[in-house]
Order: sequence, then C-alpha cells, then structure tokens
Amino acid sequence: MAKIEGRAKLHVEMPFTLSEDEAAALDALAGYGTDAFLKVFYKEMGEAYLRPHEAGLRSLFASVRSHVPTVLERARTARKAFAGKEG
Repeated sequence: MAKIEGRAKLHVEMPFTLSEDEAAALDALAGYGTDAFLKVFYKEMGEAYLRPHEAGLRSLFASVRSHVPTVLERARTARKAFAGKEG
C-alpha cells in the first residue's frame, strides 16, 4: 500500500523597488563580477556573514547583470528622446 504524507513547503519572495540611482549602484557592484567582488569582500570584511548566502549573492548578481543594464539603457534613451537629443 502507498504511504501518503502531507508536507508543507514555504516559499518566500520579497519584491522590492529601486530608484534609478539605486539600480545603477547595484549594477556597478554586480559589474565587478561575483568572484572578484567576493574575493575583495571576504578579504576586507570577512566571511562569517556572507559565506552562508554566497549562492544567493551569485544568483542576485547574475539577475542584476542580466536585466538591470537594459533597463538603465532604456531609461537613458528615453530621457534623450524626451529632451530632443535622439541618436
């Protein structure tokens, strides 16, 4: 006979909003590359707090590098177009 158990699974998501300046700052941090960032961070700040979350940081930086530059460029292009400085 099959054994059936009920198990709960909790999945947490935390959407947040960044200003353009904040997004640019995060893009700059991620732009160093995760390995280079971690090397300096661990050397200067230690590993105790960030090491357990390294996979999350890698995922975050990959997402930032994948999406944020495009959004920032679209904002710059739109600003230029609005100001009549297209091209």
